[in-house]
Amino acid sequence: MADPPLGLYVVCDGMGGGNAGEIASALAVEAIHAHLAEAARHPDLPLIGPCDATVSAPANRLASAIRAANDVVHRESWSRPDYAGMGTTVVAALLREEVLAIAHVGDSRLYLVRNGTIQALTTDHSWVAEQILKGIMTEEEAEQSARRNIVTRALGVESSVDVELTEVPVKSGDMLLLCSDGLTRGVRPNDILHILSGSEDLPTMSDRLIAMANEAGGDDNTTVVIVALRDELQAGLWERLKKRFVA
Repeated sequence: MADPPLGLYVVCDGMGGGNAGEIASALAVEAIHAHLAEAARHPDLPLIGPCDATVSAPANRLASAIRAANDVVHRESWSRPDYAGMGTTVVAALLREEVLAIAHVGDSRLYLVRNGTIQALTTDHSWVAEQILKGIMTEEEAEQSARRNIVTRALGVESSVDVELTEVPVKSGDMLLLCSDGLTRGVRPNDILHILSGSEDLPTMSDRLIAMANEAGGDDNTTVVIVALRDELQAGLWERLKKRFVA
């Protein structure tokens, strides 16, 4: 989901039997968007959950939106037996001027492409990622592990959720990629960079990334959102200039 006027970009990857995963991810996206849209209309809207003094107000608002989505998905999971245990990963970005607030739960990722390089701005909440951090497993071993699908955090599974927050400065010319693990399981970062460094339009880039995931034997639905920050930052600058100089 992308809402450039709101500065919001979201990818969710649902889990659950039947169509429960799709329902969980759709509910989460809708709830996140609704909470932030409401906060834009009513800046005094109370936050859901604690306020983190180490990050900005937009970052805290984004975390609040994730918690609102957790409440919605968790409540819905109790409404029908076939929804029991459903949940979703989420990676969300909120752009405010030249600062990007990032919130994530699970193994959906956000990459920053800048000056011919690609950098992951999120760390997977997964069993294999924890083994890599502990030095127990290499990245190559993790790719082959039978447990590579196990996430250690998910939205909606419990009544509360631990949201990881990050803030990074961004600039015109940067590109962002939000994606589900359907892409990153089979496509390496350098191959992603090759596509995103091309001259094609964003929809074509998205289609090529999804095709690469499928060609790599992707056994999962793949979702990608690509954001070229040149246009978004210029639009934000124009809005600030209007507020300052236009009556």
